[in-house]
Amino acid sequence: MTPTHRADLDTDLDVGDFTRVIENFNRYYIRLPVVQKLSFTTLSVLDTLAVSGPKRLTELARTEQISQPGLTQMITRLERDGLVERRPDPADGRAALIHITESGRMIGQARHEDRGRHLRPLVARLTPAERQAIAAALPALTRLAELGSEAGR
Repeated sequence: MTPTHRADLDTDLDVGDFTRVIENFNRYYIRLPVVQKLSFTTLSVLDTLAVSGPKRLTELARTEQISQPGLTQMITRLERDGLVERRPDPADGRAALIHITESGRMIGQARHEDRGRHLRPLVARLTPAERQAIAAALPALTRLAELGSEAGR
């Protein structure tokens, strides 16, 4: 743990250590075997639409950090596969909003359940104190994700 990170925030959280832990966990988590093989970017788009609701292509391109032409191609494929649909934007008839379909939602739910099946045996190997520590951190991690989402708007 480096003291510079602690001094920057004047707290007992070392942001460098926190970053390393999150990155290590993410590396493991995104590589869990899955039933449905879709790219990380595709899954991120579906998740964004499921959580945040319909979006314009320009807004999705910004939040997903993908070029608009690349996103347009992806949305066309997802639309063809019945996972999203374009509908006119009620605020601007010239524009379209991308909506997730029930089939698109089901992919996200299935992936969530599948990952849970892989994590349960690992969580069971943690000590009760380790499980309690993770459970206690969930509200703060949720809030941190919310702050990150707000900052990206």
